[in-house]
Amino acid sequence: MRGKAGATPMTGFGLVVIGAGGQLGRAVLEAAGDAGQPVAGYDRERLDVTDHAAVAACLAAHAGDVVINAAAFTDVDGAEDAVEAAHAVNVDGADTVARACATHGARLIHISTDYVFSGDGRRPWRPDDPTGPINAYGRTKLAGEKAVLGRLEDAVVLRTSGVYAAWGRNFVRTMLRVGVERKRLQVVSDQVLGPTSAHDLAQALVSIAPAVRDGISGLYHYCGTPETSWHEFASAIFQSSNLARPPTVEAITSAEWPTRARRPAYSMLDPATFESAFDVHPLPWREALTDVLRRLEEE
Repeated sequence: MRGKAGATPMTGFGLVVIGAGGQLGRAVLEAAGDAGQPVAGYDRERLDVTDHAAVAACLAAHAGDVVINAAAFTDVDGAEDAVEAAHAVNVDGADTVARACATHGARLIHISTDYVFSGDGRRPWRPDDPTGPINAYGRTKLAGEKAVLGRLEDAVVLRTSGVYAAWGRNFVRTMLRVGVERKRLQVVSDQVLGPTSAHDLAQALVSIAPAVRDGISGLYHYCGTPETSWHEFASAIFQSSNLARPPTVEAITSAEWPTRARRPAYSMLDPATFESAFDVHPLPWREALTDVLRRLEEE
């Protein structure tokens, strides 16, 4: 994250993180602490977004605060066979949080995904481009966006892409684990995205909170730059890692690596409107990756 916002500790409101046990939620708690921002975190055990009464009671205590809803059903393949469970969190849960924010005067930043797009584009997707998800996860996340904006017109919906962190289940940690176990890996080269460090995104979220509190709203995109493929990203992970014998990374097509859910072929997001609104800029993904690998080495 690069920008002028968030240089000094914020006062006058608190930051509320729903989904604080996930990759991004945990990163936001860390970033808020580093910025001196008062923050309260609620993981799934403390706050189930499908529990209407619990969400209402929780946010009643946070009137005037900025809420970041990072709670989501993110198992892309699993959502194909558990559509009701994905819908309960990604749609009904999102609507419940938005309704509680509207009732109690909290401002909302809702996190969404690049998978709301079809993947048949040839340039980075802009917030106002037509959507067309091709899997159940994307369809539920898009429905969640619509529920939030229909319930709370002054919400911020922020789409991101390929999130990874120094903790949790993600592509970087998986590559490092299997890279120790195998001499050769196969990774798809025909899916293009902007991999995003949760740590970078979290700092951006903490930085924009005052502007959101002051009234900025809308639909925005934030992801690592420039665009890359999963194969190129995997290769960079091993090039920058400290593995004694990194594996060979072979490029394959999506057809050679079938998955339960289809993935968009091109899901790079355009962060220009976010940068213009907040004067905050995503880190280049190679720089962000170096930071995450450093964090992993320090654990």
